[in-house]
Amino acid sequence: MTTVEGVVPAERPEAAGAGRAGRAGPSRVARLVARTGGGAMRVFLVLVALFWLMPSVGLLLSSLRSPQQIAGSGWWRVFSEPAQITWDNYSQLLSNDKVMGSLLTTAAITVPATVLVVVIGSLAGYAFAWMDFPGRDGWFMVVVGLLVVPVQVALIPVAKLFGAVGLFETTAGVVLFHTAFGLPFAVFLLRNFFAEIPRELLEAARLDGAGELRLFTRVVLPLGGPAIASLGIFQFLWVWNDMLIALIFADSGHPPITVALQQEVRQFGNNIDVLAPGAFLSMVVPLIVFFAFQRQFVSGVMAGAVK
Repeated sequence: MTTVEGVVPAERPEAAGAGRAGRAGPSRVARLVARTGGGAMRVFLVLVALFWLMPSVGLLLSSLRSPQQIAGSGWWRVFSEPAQITWDNYSQLLSNDKVMGSLLTTAAITVPATVLVVVIGSLAGYAFAWMDFPGRDGWFMVVVGLLVVPVQVALIPVAKLFGAVGLFETTAGVVLFHTAFGLPFAVFLLRNFFAEIPRELLEAARLDGAGELRLFTRVVLPLGGPAIASLGIFQFLWVWNDMLIALIFADSGHPPITVALQQEVRQFGNNIDVLAPGAFLSMVVPLIVFFAFQRQFVSGVMAGAVK
């Protein structure tokens, strides 16, 4: 067999197949590793979620057991003895006027405090971000400085002030206190978020004849949905779970749920049949609000990313 110089002999079929297999091999291995890694990550995230939900599940199952069963064994015995589950504790809770009234008091404090902080913080954040007025930067530095002021510093002065004006031990006083101490963070967060809106978008709206109010409601608020949703979540959780401010400024005859449960522990140390379902109800409401607003928060972030 003779070969012509300068002509490359044809590749053998088996060699070509081996080369294609070699080139295809790493991609298959990479895909296998990616699938395995993704499955392991999902398992890890599921385990983390179950570990995070375990206290809530334990409290729920404890609230569905009798006081004798709670004192005798752990809540996990429900899985082996489902007959322990009973709704008698919740029946007693619904008949407890003090605990049920405290839930209404907590809602009467939390909802206005959250709405006021979101509304005032949004308006102030827009003003600091896009409106020119004398001393704007200086006033914003004052707002930032208020972030480091601890709540404990203002307890005695505010208590004296509320006592002088008739707001001590009232729901309105607690709402005003939470609103005042929630506004610095709200203004700081929303101002920084609103400042990232493209200036060209606002100028185009002004050229179309939009005033400041129309610009704020039609352009800034829809774009600031993610920040406003996160602020609403944080403020709601802070106010609903607060005990220090409620213990000092709230009406002792109609306390929020955190103070009411604390008083139940102090007066009836073994009253677990009321404490367990009351604690679960006080915890499940923030969870529902968090997950509900979280969907809006994620959808707003994704919509902004697509745009």
